[in-house]
Amino acid sequence: MNNCQSEEIVEAANIAISNLLPTKSRSLYDIAYNRFKKWCAEKNVQVYSENVLLAYFSENAKNYESSTLWAQYSMVKSCLIIYDNIDISKFPKLIAFLKRTGDGYQAKKSKILTKSEIDRFLSSADDKEFLMIKVGFILGIAGACRTDELVNLTVDDIEDVGSSLIVKFPNTKTKIPRIFVVTDVENMLELFRKYLSLRPPHVKYKRLFLYYKAGKCSSQPVGKNTMGEIPSVVASYLKLPDVACYTGHCLRRSSVTLLADAGVDITTIKRHAGWKSTTVAEGYVENSIENKTKIANQVLVATTTSAITKTANVSESNIPSNINFENCTNVTFNLNVNK
Repeated sequence: MNNCQSEEIVEAANIAISNLLPTKSRSLYDIAYNRFKKWCAEKNVQVYSENVLLAYFSENAKNYESSTLWAQYSMVKSCLIIYDNIDISKFPKLIAFLKRTGDGYQAKKSKILTKSEIDRFLSSADDKEFLMIKVGFILGIAGACRTDELVNLTVDDIEDVGSSLIVKFPNTKTKIPRIFVVTDVENMLELFRKYLSLRPPHVKYKRLFLYYKAGKCSSQPVGKNTMGEIPSVVASYLKLPDVACYTGHCLRRSSVTLLADAGVDITTIKRHAGWKSTTVAEGYVENSIENKTKIANQVLVATTTSAITKTANVSESNIPSNINFENCTNVTFNLNVNK
């Protein structure tokens, strides 16, 4: 009886362990872990010490960028904890080495689209050719959406309340639904309704985005690659340079940048983009051109002018007929009249 119970416990534990790795990327974790195990076998390594991990990642650093090393480290770390009960996050020299590999490294970021470029595309591009692109563009910018979020967006996730669209879809990372609103700016609601009306009645998919050509929708859902090309299609239409630099992440970056340029606070930016970390949001505010312009103006004004306060109390009988000021900026007038 005890043996049966023991076997049941072991089986239950193994099932629980198998579910500890992310379902979508489990194969990548296994590949990273098996690669490390194969390297250890070739080196006759039996104990996974800090020096062993240092040697392994030092060798990999010759061929991979810092971001790839960190990704490999994360996957190997998770697998070693699960399969070997070893926590390499407690190896300080290894962490220091990985941080050092990132010195001077700058990740490539997608270019962004400005408000004027967004408006120009929506107002001038022909609906017959670009209607699906426009709707994806609108929702992506309005909600700071990732490419996969747009791909998986369904008709049930959008509620048309007349004056606006309420978009609500699950966030697989936080498990809390993300909600954003699209208002009727630049005929955005009309574009969405026009695209939705072209949806074939026999379509068996709930996904919102279907392939569109020559004013008609097919029953085939739009894939991730096509959705990710929306920003580059827009950039190509606007004849912008470096079209390939407008990647699928452009919509999300453009949305957050527009908020930062408008002076929106960090908390609102985090909530809008669905971020937990403040660091990423702070980066957008810090790099905002509008923000830098305001700071520059404040610095220049502060260093070239001085504040002068003049107080004068007058009665109704001796109010001066003319008061002249010259070469003044940022002036506040306070006039007290004694009756």
